[in-house]
Amino acid sequence: MSVLNKTAAVIVTFNRSGKLMAVLDALAAQTMRPDIVLVVDNASTDDTAALVQARADADPTIRHLRLPANVGGAGGFHAGIKAAYQMGAQYFWVSDDDAYPRPDALQSLHRALTSFQADNGWRPSFACSRVEWIDGSLCEMNCPRTVWDWARFVRPGSAWALVDSASFVSVMIPRWAVSEHGLPIADYFIWFDDAEYTRRIARSYPGIFVPESVVVHDTPDNRGVNFGLVDDKSLWKFKYGARNETSWRRREMGLMGVLAYAYGVRGQMRRGDVPSSLRRQIYGAIIKGLGFRPAIERV
Repeated sequence: MSVLNKTAAVIVTFNRSGKLMAVLDALAAQTMRPDIVLVVDNASTDDTAALVQARADADPTIRHLRLPANVGGAGGFHAGIKAAYQMGAQYFWVSDDDAYPRPDALQSLHRALTSFQADNGWRPSFACSRVEWIDGSLCEMNCPRTVWDWARFVRPGSAWALVDSASFVSVMIPRWAVSEHGLPIADYFIWFDDAEYTRRIARSYPGIFVPESVVVHDTPDNRGVNFGLVDDKSLWKFKYGARNETSWRRREMGLMGVLAYAYGVRGQMRRGDVPSSLRRQIYGAIIKGLGFRPAIERV
């Protein structure tokens, strides 16, 4: 691949070496193999480091970026994109350690990005895949958000809808978007970092959903983010999500945006019959988000 198309795959991992190895196998089988496969290791305590190093010894495209502590998915994607940018990557394929791309997934995203710009004169800020769950259904947590005129450029053979928000599960981002809009917010730690980032870079121009690019997300179940599902086990993640989205809404929409969000969360928790003790903690996270204003780091 030429310097102008230099592509880095950025995968953030933590203690899931088995699934990570399956991701590396899938990347090795790509019809357009990435020039760099950067494994961002959130200080895993299993055998991740040894397995990745063994792969890197046999394949020079694989790099192991081991972080000194677990900084969450947000911190990992921040560090990984920053490192890949410094390596000169022109495209960043970003994904979790439990999502397996089909052999032509990366090539399809790259082709869509370049073809869309050549055919329509607009440069998409990202391209995202169709994310399927293990049974072939759409993965609910990874459905991108369309813009109002999403179908403007949909054509036979290039049914690429315009979207302004996507998850960090098989999304390809061009270098110019990182140069102009900076890096994901590391301080989010987990949840809403991908939505914030793709919405931020989509200010220049929306991204595109590329249905012919398919990945399989190997999660325990197929559930979207709904505050009616909060329980003792998942509470910590929902608290991060509530704090982070509140912070973003305060920044982008002001207090009215936060109030609308809090009202929606309240409705979801009531319909889900979430215990009052858990509801109070979610409301506490929303209040915390009002004063949470993390900085955006530029490259």
